[in-house]
Amino acid sequence: MLAGDALIVLAFEVLASAAAATPLRLPGLAARLAQATGMPGGICAGQGWESEREIDLSACHRAKTGSPFVAATAMGALAAGADPAPWRRLGAGLGEAFQVADDLRDAVLTAKELGKPVRQDDAHGRPNAVAAHGVDGAVRHLRDLLEDAVASIPPCPGEADLRRLVMAQAERLSPAKPAHAAA
Repeated sequence: MLAGDALIVLAFEVLASAAAATPLRLPGLAARLAQATGMPGGICAGQGWESEREIDLSACHRAKTGSPFVAATAMGALAAGADPAPWRRLGAGLGEAFQVADDLRDAVLTAKELGKPVRQDDAHGRPNAVAAHGVDGAVRHLRDLLEDAVASIPPCPGEADLRRLVMAQAERLSPAKPAHAAA
């Protein structure tokens, strides 16, 4: 947790250090970052919902993991002087897909494959995509989220390269085992 906290603070530090170059963009960038990390719809909210027994899992994923991805895509557009609105859907889709992939990896991989303890969602009773949809359903949901995210990439220079990058990262994060391998 401390590493995550430190990275959030570092993000604000990076913004502050770049303020001299584009001071008029700093308020919008700082506000987006604060919204993505705080309450009511940022990382803090999503983490808090993990302790609840019954939640809207998609809303939790959007806050816990989606909000920083939305911030990254929107802030990239803002930093470039572009409208951030068309980039929000990409960030939201990628963020939720990342969390579903994380839930799947926790459920189907071994500790050696994952590099950390597995089955932690079950052990701690945390809401997750595998518990909500089963492995096969979570895999389908992950594919749908990724397809929607890729389809949402706004027209831009390097659009084809961005699509390839998103798909390569999706492949890297997807569980290596087939859905039927998890019991």
